[in-house]
Amino acid sequence: MYSKGVFFSAILRAIVVFLLLGGGITPAQDNSRSVLTKLKDFVIYKDTAFYSSFPSVIRKKNGELFIAFRRAPNRVLYGRKSNIHIDPNACLVSVRSIDGGATWSEKPKLLFAHPFGGSQDPCLLPLSDGSILCASFLWSYVGGDTLRMPWFDKNSFRDDHALSGGYITKSYDGGDHWVQLNDPPTIPLEPRLTPTGKPLPAYNRGALLEHKSGRMFWAVTGKVPDIDSPNSVHLLASDDGGETWDYQSEIASDEKIVFNETSLYETPTGRIVAFMRTSNHADQACMAVSEDGGKSFGSWTSMGFKGHPLQALRLPDNRVLLVYGYRHKPYGIRARVLDAECTDYMESEEFVIRDDGGTPDLGYPWSVMLDGNNVLVVYYFNNKNGIRYIGGSILEVQ
Repeated sequence: MYSKGVFFSAILRAIVVFLLLGGGITPAQDNSRSVLTKLKDFVIYKDTAFYSSFPSVIRKKNGELFIAFRRAPNRVLYGRKSNIHIDPNACLVSVRSIDGGATWSEKPKLLFAHPFGGSQDPCLLPLSDGSILCASFLWSYVGGDTLRMPWFDKNSFRDDHALSGGYITKSYDGGDHWVQLNDPPTIPLEPRLTPTGKPLPAYNRGALLEHKSGRMFWAVTGKVPDIDSPNSVHLLASDDGGETWDYQSEIASDEKIVFNETSLYETPTGRIVAFMRTSNHADQACMAVSEDGGKSFGSWTSMGFKGHPLQALRLPDNRVLLVYGYRHKPYGIRARVLDAECTDYMESEEFVIRDDGGTPDLGYPWSVMLDGNNVLVVYYFNNKNGIRYIGGSILEVQ
């Protein structure tokens, strides 16, 4: 006969072994074992007079870091209960760092203020010739008389503003000066009109792509084929540096699921991967892949995690850093490292960059390499529902 002490000791050892072997219990994430290590979080730009959001970042050939973001007045100071994402005074501004992100411009420089409304999400793309492209889109204030306008039932409205579609600016001197290019085309079967009754120029938020072929690609969103359709995503291409664009193919559509903000990425073998934000799909991140240079895309697929929205960065060893906002408790910023062809998204480990956000109104991360193994991730953030600001985190990649 065993004593009670020996018996219970044996039971305890058995339980420990069971748990160590898995025991059907999923362990909590241990970021210490990740290929990513966070070195620090910091504030890039914060001003209580302004609502700052939706950044993108590039590293110029001279090593300078350049961030563009949307800045609008803090309407709480004017008596509004809260700020929203539509504002007639929203414009695009930029800040820079010449010391690897250690310090940044104290005062942002105006990048572009559209004369016909408030600008949204500036999406930067550095081109191989040294120029920089910036895609944005526009909401125009229309007031309460729009019920009588003939285009009223063919537009998207938010808070007395109508969608005016996308526009593109370009800099030939490293971001000091910007010129507006031709309006993007309207995607086929897009029913919506601008507030002036013209076909709606294509638009979207997300990373554009300069392909190894020299062509530029842009994933845009639209309501096809009618105003009641969920947004779908489509591919445009440019052969003249963004001056003009041609329709290529549909990336993803569904009768119920909304596909919108999309970032493009080219793998070493030339595949074009579209990382998409969704609605009506439990906030699942989705992707679609083109094997033929954008002429067609295979069926879209859910990636198995929530992300809103996403951006992909090639690491020095050809792996891919995928960053995304997380608008569920605990609110913050997350990331994964994928293989070179972006095929292991289901098995990839989720890394929590930040989980201290105050509300879901945050995210939209964008990343860039600092050196051989350090990455800068920029995003907009809030603490305890305070003023929105542009923040950054530096990650070390193993």
